[in-house]
Amino acid sequence: MLKTITIAAALSCMAPAKNNEALSNPAPKTTNVKALKSIYEFKVEALDGGSIDFSKFKGKKILVVNTASKCGFTPQYEGLEKLYEKYKDKLVIVGFPANNFGGQEPGTNTEIKEFCKKNYGVTFPMAAKVSVKGDDTAPIFKWLCNKSENGVLDAEIKWNFGKFLLDEKGNLLAYFPSKVEPMSEEITSKL
Repeated sequence: MLKTITIAAALSCMAPAKNNEALSNPAPKTTNVKALKSIYEFKVEALDGGSIDFSKFKGKKILVVNTASKCGFTPQYEGLEKLYEKYKDKLVIVGFPANNFGGQEPGTNTEIKEFCKKNYGVTFPMAAKVSVKGDDTAPIFKWLCNKSENGVLDAEIKWNFGKFLLDEKGNLLAYFPSKVEPMSEEITSKL
């Protein structure tokens, strides 16, 4: 009798659901793999006090750059603006002022905004000043710098004007160190 009950119980579990529900909507499989956050989930404070919502950049490549106003690489603002103007139909550049290297971005958000506009005519989106290294690293830079979060690569920002390039679907493509000029073939060949 025990054998009969066990078989009947097993058969009742295998009975088809109404309207083949079980076949068309199988139960989701669970895994222990951590879901990776997307660049599109980030919203950051803008330099002008508004916000920058990365989900609005779907369909365009994104170049994220940590910037500084008193650095030997600061003239790259000019190249970044040229790159943005030339490719803005398919590329957005987002600058992130940071004071992590040599104290080369000491200004307030207002001072940084005025500096960028006056000296380089910057029109691409600029985020509010953040930290890109250390214990107080901004979440977006933790994501950009860690393969465990972005799923592609580990990157160490060693100075101002490091550049992260993402594709039209928000996938990280490459990291370029400070010395790589914005209008270089290394970058433009990927646009």
